[in-house]
Amino acid sequence: MSSPRPRRIVVAITGATGAVYGVRLLQRLKAVEGVETHLVMSDAASLTLHQEVGMQRREVEALAHVVHKNREIGASIASGSFQTDGMVIAPCSMKTLAAVAHGLADNLVARAADVILKERRRLVLMVRETPLNLAHLRNMTAVTEMGGIVFPPLPSFYHRPASIDEMVDHTLDRVLDLLGLENTAAPRWSGMRGTPDTPAG
Repeated sequence: MSSPRPRRIVVAITGATGAVYGVRLLQRLKAVEGVETHLVMSDAASLTLHQEVGMQRREVEALAHVVHKNREIGASIASGSFQTDGMVIAPCSMKTLAAVAHGLADNLVARAADVILKERRRLVLMVRETPLNLAHLRNMTAVTEMGGIVFPPLPSFYHRPASIDEMVDHTLDRVLDLLGLENTAAPRWSGMRGTPDTPAG
């Protein structure tokens, strides 16, 4: 009897700010048993990785099980017949968002996302831009209507993070939840710690 295939997660890193999310996601997924990561990076991602995280492309590629080139349109993840369990674009530039929203599968990041959507699998776009113009908002709406999840990596503060690393990990805890992966270490909301005093008058 053949063993079950691993859960395959596609991770794409684009040139938007927030490269740490893609790197840390790969590190987190590497620690999850039974998960196989497929990485694809845009050309601009290499520049952002060096600027923000101080890592070379090859160092990030070493974190993934399988690496694909962005121009490799014939890669396994470019076909719906290759079974995957989800895709995260972390971070997702507005250019990539637009390509996904309009079906412009002219590189592997956009094509892999298009495949995820057409096969009705889970697509999470960690979009990074502010403020947002109308084109950005309309593209987000289009992707949402297609079944994708627009997930801007906005930090939360109710768990009182003590570092940037804690803020990044808390955001990625939610991403792992969206992928349906076991994540017992994630802090869970259990209600307010106490009721604040009611102001007088």
